[in-house]
Amino acid sequence: MVVKHMVRNGEVDIAVYEQGNPDGPVILLLHGWPDSHHLWDNVVPEFIDRFRVLSVDNPGHGESTNPEGSLAISIEALAEDYVAVIEQLCPDESVHVLAHDWGSVAMWEVVCRPDAARLVASFTSVCGPSLAHTAAWARSRLTRPTPRNIALPLAQLGSFAYSTVLALPVLPNTALEFGTSERLWRTMLSATEGATAENIHLAPTFEQDMANGLRIYRSTWASNPPRAREARTEVPVQIIIGTRDPAVRRSSYTDEDRWADAVWPRVVEGGHWLPFSHPALLAAATVELIDATAGAPPARSLRRARMGVRRAPFEDQLVVITGGGSGIGRQTALAFAREGAEIVVSDIDGIAAEATVALIAQAGGLGHAYELDVSDEDAVREHADDVLSEHGVPDVLINNAGIGQAGRFLDTSSDDFQRVPDVNLRGVVNGCRAFAGPMADRGLGGHIVNLSSTAAYPPQQGFSAYSTSKAAVFMFSDCLRAELAGRGIGVSTVCPGIVHTNIVRTTRMSGVSADAEARRQQIYDRLYRLRGYGPDKVAEQIVRAVQKNKQVVPVTPEARLQYVFQRLAPGLVRFGAARGSLVR
Repeated sequence: MVVKHMVRNGEVDIAVYEQGNPDGPVILLLHGWPDSHHLWDNVVPEFIDRFRVLSVDNPGHGESTNPEGSLAISIEALAEDYVAVIEQLCPDESVHVLAHDWGSVAMWEVVCRPDAARLVASFTSVCGPSLAHTAAWARSRLTRPTPRNIALPLAQLGSFAYSTVLALPVLPNTALEFGTSERLWRTMLSATEGATAENIHLAPTFEQDMANGLRIYRSTWASNPPRAREARTEVPVQIIIGTRDPAVRRSSYTDEDRWADAVWPRVVEGGHWLPFSHPALLAAATVELIDATAGAPPARSLRRARMGVRRAPFEDQLVVITGGGSGIGRQTALAFAREGAEIVVSDIDGIAAEATVALIAQAGGLGHAYELDVSDEDAVREHADDVLSEHGVPDVLINNAGIGQAGRFLDTSSDDFQRVPDVNLRGVVNGCRAFAGPMADRGLGGHIVNLSSTAAYPPQQGFSAYSTSKAAVFMFSDCLRAELAGRGIGVSTVCPGIVHTNIVRTTRMSGVSADAEARRQQIYDRLYRLRGYGPDKVAEQIVRAVQKNKQVVPVTPEARLQYVFQRLAPGLVRFGAARGSLVR
């Protein structure tokens, strides 16, 4: 049920819509131009079971009074209106604020008041900076005029340039009247924000709201926004900004912890209207801050966002690794743990996974062990459900589990051949299918590492099953990288080369007796050991690939050489493969 309140502030009546739990903590939702309280229609359902939710129509928008005068709608006036709403509807408690665009800009004025703590318990600011802080940041850069310090404020000024056009008299109103409609606006936002048209909620008064709301641009420029003024806050502040926001640049928040005692900036893969494109993310982030301010342990993602805290490269990040019971998987788990990550280790050998977690714990890290057959799609989905429920969405997924197979194709049974892509390829696909969706939907980016092999690119006799599976992983990773690039998720394909791990001594060899297979396993294991390239070196390359978002990573020198040679002279490589074999 929605209850409508009209809050009087001077000559203005402000429409406020109440939903949710009347006994819960209060969340106040504020909007900007040209929206109304309907901006939050996708977000409100995430709150109503637990919170008392108040959504505001700014003056000149929706059901609120449209004040007279060309400068009547201003940041200062909005701030006073918001204070009136809080004092009249929540007289005995401070509220948690989630605000967007001009609503956020005006709320910064409130939280920087000396008495802000009695009004606001926490503030989640979405794509709407403090003008005082942005001006101070620009001045601090320009007083040290390096090329970068000059370029950054100028870039932000350029992003604000549209507001000067909207502040002009007559022209923008005329242009909007004849060139913009609700249908066109919804179509434009759907194309630029990545939100479906059904998720873009506009008020019945949208076209009039758009014209009325232009006055905030005029009043803002008339108030000399670059002027120097003190604006500190003790209110916990969370800043959420989209990577594709055309109006607000991330660099302008660089000094935010100079003016806020506790501030958490988060960068989201999205545009400006995040309430339409990322409603669940905004709701979850807001609740995380609310819970932390109430004394609950901060969520991992909130801890990671805190400004002014020195941390290890992967501290407060979750890394999920398959095949982590030995070899490259184990060493990669240990390497990320040393860099501060929390690790989820799975392996078909549950005892081996537990042993890896024990090593992590001995080094002072945190790990969790699971037994998992990656070739079983249902098992991988159940594993993902457990991980998401118990530990959260991973920041890094490493699909490492794999098996070896050698022997000529005509000597390899159908079952022996099929089990290799079942593990090496389907295991990777299953892991990505189970985890990539939640990583993408979260909107905070991430990274996926798929273990391929040097065997993926040059043809060679005796490895048809293994090379085919690893070549498929290579191409699958290329395709996945292209698809997830727009979601902020990097994909690295790692091709180790000749590395001494237990996969060598467990590789099945077709067409030979059991005794011959054991002898060959021992021979190749000895040769790989003499090569002197251990899995710890591959793990270092995997960590670096994630840090630098590398696409393809041939690890060993011979892997890099083969990768280049295959592309420069593929015919010569095929000629050599037809005349030589490592397997007899």
